[in-house]
Amino acid sequence: MERLSAISLTMALAVASAHAEEKPMDTEHQNLRLVPVAENLEQPWGVAVLPGGLFVISERTGQIQTFYNGERQEVEGLPGIHVEGQGGLLDIAASPDYPDTGWLYFTYSNGDTGSTATALARGRLAGDRLVDVEELFEQNRRSEPGPQAGSRLAWLEDDTLLMSVGDRGSPERAQDTQDHAGSILRLDPQGLAPEDNPLLEEAGYLPEIYSWGHRHVLGLAVDEDRDNIWAVEARSNGHDELLLIQRGENHGWADEDEDSGMLERGASSGFFNEDEVVEPAYRFSEDVSPSGLAVVNGEHYPQWQGNLLVGGLESEQLYRIEVTDGNEVAGVEELLDEPLGPVRDVRQSPDGYLYVLVGDENGMLYRLEPNE
Repeated sequence: MERLSAISLTMALAVASAHAEEKPMDTEHQNLRLVPVAENLEQPWGVAVLPGGLFVISERTGQIQTFYNGERQEVEGLPGIHVEGQGGLLDIAASPDYPDTGWLYFTYSNGDTGSTATALARGRLAGDRLVDVEELFEQNRRSEPGPQAGSRLAWLEDDTLLMSVGDRGSPERAQDTQDHAGSILRLDPQGLAPEDNPLLEEAGYLPEIYSWGHRHVLGLAVDEDRDNIWAVEARSNGHDELLLIQRGENHGWADEDEDSGMLERGASSGFFNEDEVVEPAYRFSEDVSPSGLAVVNGEHYPQWQGNLLVGGLESEQLYRIEVTDGNEVAGVEELLDEPLGPVRDVRQSPDGYLYVLVGDENGMLYRLEPNE
């Protein structure tokens, strides 16, 4: 990767902490503070923290911004992205072999005002430009732009990639295993279905599907120590969920409630029986609209090891979820005394710190540090 330099920067941004205030957090186990890292973001969606302190942030409106030593530049060279509703430029993640290959993977809405599909591409950063861009995967069925496009990315220990795709506003599609909508996919680095995918040779299933029955997974994280995959998603019935993803299994969106006429988890219907689905690990008691999820194992949070950190779009809150060795939820702590703003992403970086991406038109990136 070409090193960022002052000459190549098209814009300069003073160190964010000079403009925005730190936010102290007195939590159950340790005192922390949210330290501003980047500001003035437009509808931020995802963040990749690269070795050497380079932050790469996707904005749903179709831009990638990089921040290095407090300086900012916009990255050119993205493919055509259709921005409408919940669609646009979505998640971004560095490949596990990034120091050697320089690959950045990202998801986005591909199409036009008539129809779009959630797609996966990759490219390499070269100064202020993305080069060697190639589309690797596109969901198999296009639909009206906007609703529940997804998407989140997470790498597994075997260097395969998990990619979530929303149900595109149609709950029935989440139960159609010939449709990528409403599922979590497992792909190899070239965007193909690995040979050991759980449903690869099953009739009636698309080979890329790892799990299905999802509405809109906006938080996805891998716990390599416990060999777990965690996800969070919003449900329209207000019972937002934390899911322990099971390979090759149905996670239960949607079912028809006879009283309300809404499609939701419940009694038997033409879609599935209740005993055929994986129950959530936890249901939130309030409307959270969870977005962003990280497994905590960094040295900076000694009392949080193995916990989950979840953000809330609607609640504008951060949640610490304590998980037992048996994968049971032992407790949930709300961390903020005041709303932070819509939380978009929560990531743990190679430096061991947790980062929180927040906001709409005036978005911020924070680092969560011990307050000593």
